[in-house]
Amino acid sequence: MSQTMMLTGDVNLMDVTEPDVPFRLVAPILKRSDFVFSNLECCFYRPPGGRAIENAGFIADPIAGEALRLAGIQAVGVANNVNYGEAAIKSSLARLDELKIPHTGAGENRDTARAPVILERGGLRVGFLQRTSVYWPTSHEAGAKMTGVAVVRGHTAYQLPLHKTLVEVPPANRPGIPPVVVTWADSQYLQAFKDDIAALRSKVDIVVASCHWGLWRDVLQYMTDIAHGAIDAGADVVIGHGPHFSLAVEVYKGKPIFYGLGSFSFHTGAHGGVAVEDWVGMLAKISLENRAVAGASFQFVRHNKINETVPCALLNEQAAFEDIAKRSAKYGTKLKSQDDQVLIELNADAHSEVAKTARQSAKVERV
Repeated sequence: MSQTMMLTGDVNLMDVTEPDVPFRLVAPILKRSDFVFSNLECCFYRPPGGRAIENAGFIADPIAGEALRLAGIQAVGVANNVNYGEAAIKSSLARLDELKIPHTGAGENRDTARAPVILERGGLRVGFLQRTSVYWPTSHEAGAKMTGVAVVRGHTAYQLPLHKTLVEVPPANRPGIPPVVVTWADSQYLQAFKDDIAALRSKVDIVVASCHWGLWRDVLQYMTDIAHGAIDAGADVVIGHGPHFSLAVEVYKGKPIFYGLGSFSFHTGAHGGVAVEDWVGMLAKISLENRAVAGASFQFVRHNKINETVPCALLNEQAAFEDIAKRSAKYGTKLKSQDDQVLIELNADAHSEVAKTARQSAKVERV
């Protein structure tokens, strides 16, 4: 039996007053899918006394949550940097519960924040887990008795470029040479994530690991650490969120890694109420057969002036396609077009010396 799964980028419903608007052009696509998962990049919360435009935050009126149900979004991840503050988190989760939309990544304590979502359709069970590596250092990470988000910590180091690792970097004997930036995933937090994935693996047919991470358009080493660790532990698909850019795609051990799906519905944010710049996101489609991932593809999406998410014709997005293809090629990933879809070759052999070299060079990062 063949089934499909749709995975979207960031959804921010701030300032949405008509829930039927944001997804009405893409809802028919989502509703044809058996499983739909999104990263929810806002809290459904009404602050006491209202909120000032200058300090808007990523707060959406609980009424806007109805847009998720109308779109056919079946589950969301809420482990990200905007799900902050006990009152906002609890209000948002309560609203999702009212809508009967399961969520993963935040909770009243560490155990509930780390708990997965399991969806079942036609006898197939799919599990979703979400973690964030981008969050506030104080009172944001869920604790044993503290409301917050589930995290995988990342670390940063700044090194003198004493060795000739990049062609464009002059010798280290010159004053003013910029430092090399190195990132890595915290080993204890990564192991806990892997343990949770392994535990979920025993309960479901398909595991999707969702990660909130990133800086601009770069794929940093800690992101690769987490993605590969997730697949090694049993994940079938890894999706990334956070930078609001469409990032490279990698195939690791025959499993797709979408390092950044970009935005899916993101009209305004904590920018003084000003509409964000035009963006291009990726709507990922996973084909499932015989309780396994059989194919992976994506379609570009944008938004218009009235905040509708718009499916894009690939002919109109050649620049975006070429950019993603070039970035993905560094990991040995092969992409090809088919109508408005971009198909990903899921071939473990594609991880050749090209991909190995890319992973090694990614350990040295520069800003």
